[in-house]
Amino acid sequence: MTTPAPSVKSSLSTPRALLRLRPFVRPIAGRLILGGLSALGGAVIALMIPILLEAVISGPVARGEIVAIVWASAAVLLLALGEALMVWLRRYFVLTPAMTVEYNMRMSFYSRLQQLPVSFHDRWGSGQLLSRMMQDIGLIRRWLAFGLILLVVNILTIIIGAVLLFRWHWLLGTIFLVSGIPLWIQGYLFEKKYGALSRLSQDQAGDLATQVEESVHGIRVLKAFGRGKHALRKFASQAESLRETEINKAKADGAIWFWLVMIPDVAFAASLFAGIWLATQGALDPAQLFAFFAMATVLRWPIESIGFLFSFMIDARTATDRVFEVFDEVNTITDPEKPVEMPTSRGELVFEGVHFRYQDAGTAEHDLLNGVDLALKPGETMALVGLTGSGKTTLTTLPTRLYDVTAGRVLLDGVDVRDLRLKDLRRHIAMAFEDATLFSATVRENVLLGRAELDPHSPEAERVMREALGIAQAAFVDDLPEGVETVIGEEGMSLSGGQRQRLALARAVAAAPAVLVLDDPLSALDVDTEALVEAALREVLQTTTALIVAHRPSTVALADRVALLEAGRVTAVGTHSELMASSEHYRHVISSLEDEQARARETEVNL
Repeated sequence: MTTPAPSVKSSLSTPRALLRLRPFVRPIAGRLILGGLSALGGAVIALMIPILLEAVISGPVARGEIVAIVWASAAVLLLALGEALMVWLRRYFVLTPAMTVEYNMRMSFYSRLQQLPVSFHDRWGSGQLLSRMMQDIGLIRRWLAFGLILLVVNILTIIIGAVLLFRWHWLLGTIFLVSGIPLWIQGYLFEKKYGALSRLSQDQAGDLATQVEESVHGIRVLKAFGRGKHALRKFASQAESLRETEINKAKADGAIWFWLVMIPDVAFAASLFAGIWLATQGALDPAQLFAFFAMATVLRWPIESIGFLFSFMIDARTATDRVFEVFDEVNTITDPEKPVEMPTSRGELVFEGVHFRYQDAGTAEHDLLNGVDLALKPGETMALVGLTGSGKTTLTTLPTRLYDVTAGRVLLDGVDVRDLRLKDLRRHIAMAFEDATLFSATVRENVLLGRAELDPHSPEAERVMREALGIAQAAFVDDLPEGVETVIGEEGMSLSGGQRQRLALARAVAAAPAVLVLDDPLSALDVDTEALVEAALREVLQTTTALIVAHRPSTVALADRVALLEAGRVTAVGTHSELMASSEHYRHVISSLEDEQARARETEVNL
C-alpha cells in the first residue's frame, strides 16, 4: 500500500514562501497590477462619499437648497456607479490571467511528475499528488485573483481611511488607530496557529484521497475478501481526523472573527461617546460627526475582512509549500550533460558489477543486487530464473533506468546507459511488466504508446499494431464493441488479466526495440494461449535481444541461455540442459517452477 507523502515544514516566512510563485505570476503581473489599481480606485471612491456627505450636510442641507441637494445626490450616485465599475474592472483584469497561472502550474506540475524517478512515486501517495494538482493549485489561483488583491487594497484602504479620520479630529482618529493594535496582535497569533492547522488539514485531505483511490482500485479485492467494513472503518478514522482538524480550524477562525467584530464595535462606541462630547464642546459640528461615522462604516468591511483574508493567505501559503515540495524534489535520473549519440542499437546488453538497493525506502539493510555480472549478445534470448526475492524484477528495472544502479554499470552496446538520453535509451529498450497497466484510451492508443513517431491512423501504424496484436495472440480486440477503437476503461479493468497482459506484450513488441525486457509477461495466460504466444515470440526474438524473467519452465524454453540469480548474484549461466546437469540450486528452482505450473493447470482444469 502506498505510504503517505512526506510532510515538510517550510522555514520560509509567509511572504517569502508566496514569492516563490513569481515565475508563474510574472507574465500576468501587469494585469494583476491593473486589477489591484482598479480595486484601490473603487476603495478610494468609497472613501470620497463620506467627505461629499459632509459637504452636503453642512451646505445645501443646512441651507435647505433643494436643487443643490439633488445635484449632490446625483454625485453620490455617480460615485457609486464608479465604484461598481472599478469592481467590474478588477474582475476583468485578473480572472482570465489567474486561470492562465492555474493552467501553467498544472502543466508544470504534471510535467514534473513525469520527470521524477519511480523512487519518488514509490514514496508519495497518489491522493497526495492529486490533491496538490487539483485542490492546492486551484486555491492558489483563487487567492491570486481575489485574496491577494483584496488583502493589499483593504490594508491600504484602512491606512488611507485612518489618515482621513484625523481630518475631523485627532482624538477620533487616535481612538480608531489604537483600536487596531489588538487586531494586529491577534492576527500574528492567528497566523502561527492557523498555519499549522492549515498544513495538517491539507495533508490529511491528501491522505484521505489516497485511501479513496486505493479502495476504488482495489474494490474487487475488498469485495472478494469481505473487507468492505474494514476499509470503511479505516476511512472513517481518517475522515474523523480530518473533521477534527477542520473543526479546530473553524475555532481558530471564529476566535479571530470575535476580535474583528468586537473591537470595531467597541471603537464605534468609544468614538460615538467622544464625538458627542466633542460636539457639545463645540470642537466638532454634526456634519463632521456624521461624516466620521460614515467613513468608519466604509472602513468596517475592510477591517472585518482582514481575518478572512489572512486565513485565505495562510491557506494559499500552505498550498504553495505543498506544490513546491514536488517541484523541489531532486530528480536523480536525468539526461547526461554530454550524451552519447546512439541512433541505432545492436542490442548488446551487459550488467557489469551491478549493485542496487532501494535507498529512498530506508528498509533495505543490504544490497538486493550484490555484484551482478551478466552479458547478453545481440539477438540472444536470456531467461532469468531464481527463487522469490532473489532480485529478478529489480534487475529488469535497471536497463531502462527506472532505477539507477547503486554501484557498477549497465551497458548498451558498450555505452553506460547513464550516458544516453532517456528518450534514446527507452527507444532502444522496451519493457512488459507482469502487472500489466493499461490506460483509459483506445486499444490502438495503448498498443502504439511506444511509437510516438507514427501517425496512429496511418497504414504503417496499422501494420505495426496488427503484427504486434498477432504476436500477442490478442485477436479478441476485434470482438470488442468498437474493435481497436474501443476505449478499454481505467487501467483496463474491464478486461481479464490475460487480455491485459497480451495488450501490454503487444505494446512492448510494437515499440520495435533492440532489447526487450519481459518481467514474466505471460503469467496470467492459460496454457494453450501461452503456447501460441511463445511460438509467435520465437519469431520476434530471432532478431531482438531479450531478457525474460521466467516463472514457468515453458518460458525458459524460449531462451538461448539461462541465468540463475541467487541472493542478488548470478551464480550460473548456461543452457537449460547444462545447468540441469551442473547446478543443484537450478534443479531446485526448476522443480519449484514445475510444481507451480502443475498447480496452475490443475486449477485451470477445475475451473
